[in-house]
Amino acid sequence: MDIYAQIAQSIIKHQEAIIGPVAVEQAQQIPHLHLDWAKHEVSIDHNPASVIDDLVGAYKQLFGQISVEVSKEAAAPLLSKLGPSGLPQTLK
Repeated sequence: MDIYAQIAQSIIKHQEAIIGPVAVEQAQQIPHLHLDWAKHEVSIDHNPASVIDDLVGAYKQLFGQISVEVSKEAAAPLLSKLGPSGLPQTLK
């Protein structure tokens, strides 16, 4: 799994711990984000930084700024593997 897929997986896991299955349902609605959540597998098939932004934006729309902070916390250990130009806007 590439780094962006790992970031998405971590964000979904953290959101799921707080809001339950709604987190997975929301993630399944994001274009270009593909889940096999029974196996906790995630793949992204187009512009991964943009897909991460869409995922975080979907959580923010439902649950506000706190969901953005949870997403940032979830992604933090993985962000060092990306260069500054590769960071999704919502995680800066």
